[in-house]
Amino acid sequence: MWPSESQRVPEDQAAGLRLGGYSGTGPRPPPKVIAVASGKGGVGKTTVSVNLSTAIAQTGRKTLLLDGDMGLANVDVLLGLTPAWNLSHVLEGRCSLEDTILEGPAGLMVVPAASGKKNMAELTPAENAGIVRAFSELRREIDVLIVETAAGIADSVTTLSAASQEVVVVVTNDPASITDAYALIKVLSRDHGVQRIQVLANQVANLGEAREIYAGLERVSERFLDVTLAFVGAVPYDDWLKTAVRRQKPVVELYPGSPSALAFQAIARRVESWVPPT
Repeated sequence: MWPSESQRVPEDQAAGLRLGGYSGTGPRPPPKVIAVASGKGGVGKTTVSVNLSTAIAQTGRKTLLLDGDMGLANVDVLLGLTPAWNLSHVLEGRCSLEDTILEGPAGLMVVPAASGKKNMAELTPAENAGIVRAFSELRREIDVLIVETAAGIADSVTTLSAASQEVVVVVTNDPASITDAYALIKVLSRDHGVQRIQVLANQVANLGEAREIYAGLERVSERFLDVTLAFVGAVPYDDWLKTAVRRQKPVVELYPGSPSALAFQAIARRVESWVPPT
C-alpha cells in the first residue's frame, strides 16, 4: 500500500488568528495555523480537512478545525455533528466563538459555519477580518488550527489563507482543477504576499501521477510567480474513503489501515515537522 511518503491581511488581524488558543500566564509556542484551500469545488477539500485534522488529533495534538466555507459549510455533516451555534451566530452577536465549538473524533475541536446562507458567502473583508480577530478571544490551548476555506478566490479565502502560516492547496488530476489551483496560487502570491504554498494531490491513482500534477504546477509557478511550492503528499482514490464519507466518519478513524487513511497519517507526520514562525 502507498504512500511512502489586492492587499495583505493587516498584521494585527493575522496575529488574532495565529494567537487564538493561548491561555495561561507564561509563554507557550504559538499554534500552527494551516489553511486548506482549492481553486475549484469538488476536489475533496472538506474530506482532506476533516481527515487531516483528525489524524493530527490522533497524535495527541490539541487540534481545532474551523469550517471557513461560510455559505456552503459541511464539515459538521461529514463528521455527523449537529451544531446548535455556528459562525453566522457569532457574527450576529448571538453567541461567542467558544459557544460554537463541538467535540469531534479523537478530541478534535470543530467550529462549524452556516450552510445555505447567501449573506455568509458574501461577507465583506471587514467581516472576514472580524472572524479572524475572534480567535484571539479563545481561552483554549491549541497546538494546530486547520482552517478549511471555500473554493475559489473570494475574500474569505484570501483573508483566511493570508492570515495562516501555511496554505495547502488541494488539486486533482483534472484540467479545470489544475488551472484553478494555479489561479488561486497566483492571487495569493501576487495580491496577498503568500510566499510559500503546499500542494496536496487528491484522488490520484498512484504517487507518480501525484508528482506529475505537482511538477506541472511548480514549472509554471517558477516561471511566472514569486512563490515557492512544496509537495506535501498525495491521497489515493479509495473506496474505503467513499464509504467513510457516506457513514459520516473520518476514514482515519473508521478504516485506519486503508490506503487513504495511511496517506493522511503520513501527511499529518509531515505537518508535524513544520516549524511555526517566531
